[in-house]
Amino acid sequence: MLDQPNPSNSLFSSTAWKQRLVFWAGATVVGLLIVSLILLSEWASQLSQKIYQDYRWLSFIVSPLGLAFTAWLTFRFFPGSERSGVPQVKVALEITGNLAERSKLLSLRIVAGKIILAIIGLLSGASVGLGGPSVQIGASIMASLGRAVRFPPHYLEKGLILAGSSAGFAAMFSAPLAGIVFAIEEMGRALEEEISSLVLTAIIFAGITAYAILHTYVFFDDRSLVMPWGQRWIAVPLCGIVGGFFGGLFSTIIIAGGRIISRSKRSIVFIAFLAGLAIAIIGYLSGGETFGSGYQQTQTILHDSSGVDPAYPFLKMLATIATVFSGIPSGLFVPSLAVGAGLGADLGHLFPIAPITAMILLTMTAYFSGMLQSPITSFVIVMEITDTHEILIPLMATAFFATGTSKLICPVPLYRALCDAYKQKKRASTEKPDRSTE
Repeated sequence: MLDQPNPSNSLFSSTAWKQRLVFWAGATVVGLLIVSLILLSEWASQLSQKIYQDYRWLSFIVSPLGLAFTAWLTFRFFPGSERSGVPQVKVALEITGNLAERSKLLSLRIVAGKIILAIIGLLSGASVGLGGPSVQIGASIMASLGRAVRFPPHYLEKGLILAGSSAGFAAMFSAPLAGIVFAIEEMGRALEEEISSLVLTAIIFAGITAYAILHTYVFFDDRSLVMPWGQRWIAVPLCGIVGGFFGGLFSTIIIAGGRIISRSKRSIVFIAFLAGLAIAIIGYLSGGETFGSGYQQTQTILHDSSGVDPAYPFLKMLATIATVFSGIPSGLFVPSLAVGAGLGADLGHLFPIAPITAMILLTMTAYFSGMLQSPITSFVIVMEITDTHEILIPLMATAFFATGTSKLICPVPLYRALCDAYKQKKRASTEKPDRSTE
């Protein structure tokens, strides 16, 4: 394995340039894969919605059987690709000196599983987010490239994983700044100087690739949003506390439910079948609005919230919980934005103290922040994907209100708890045979 290049001569080193070119190519591949996943997901969501509108009864067959089949494929052929993928990447970052063990969590097999199974989940009507899968896909691509071309050990330990995961996140939302913040706040907590340049360039290449194809992924663009100091600012603590409460409640249910399922003697396929049945019932009650990632619903709410069902955010939250419990590959980011947007619409109609669009954006930030307890990532991503810099300060304040509220309900951040649970399960599986998929 190559030694870490000397900064003084790396500019003229053919080896260093080879590594740079491979790295840049890898980041571009990450961007292309995430764009493909986005386009496939939009097709799957539209097809699922069309089938539901034409044959509403069919969801009671497709969702349970589809999720059971997807869960079986996941744990039988693609172990390590289950659920979000962010906890697996965090565990991989903590593995040192054991590339074989890390490859169980980050590999091209995982990439294939994340893409194929997420699309099957969407076709089954599950509330599948693509943010978490994009993070694991990006990390897997970069880690696999690093092993293939023998990158220096320092890069293989953390640099490539951090760069790939943040590039996947940035490409998913066309939000490069949020990708950097996500790498710092959620994935790495602190970046070494040598690694930070890797993360930045990966985000740039992946983000440029996604933007060149999709042109934009901005949900909303309204430059009339201004919140001068005064009564409107009452919306900040209101949205922050309400959004943070429900975000923390969601995380608490996910953590507690995961523990119950891990202790259960029921197979994951049976649990996925029940989750699919729950998703079908919730979908029926919502008129099909809870099927899919929630991207289209978020756009609709931001542009016109007048026709939003007040029950939508709560039904979407339940559908997302059922999807997580099914074990299939699925992220939380986009569904959480949909839930937050629905909650904001409800608050805006109940308490018209600020422009309703502003309250929707504030509550999106609050729910996202309450769920992850990563306030900076939360307000940056909402600001970038909605292009609403005018209310940056209210978004920041709301995020910190929400995080504080969430910590009262869920003391341990969601991904930290899921990461610890994943490591505990891996330790337990080495002590006795895993019968979860039998």
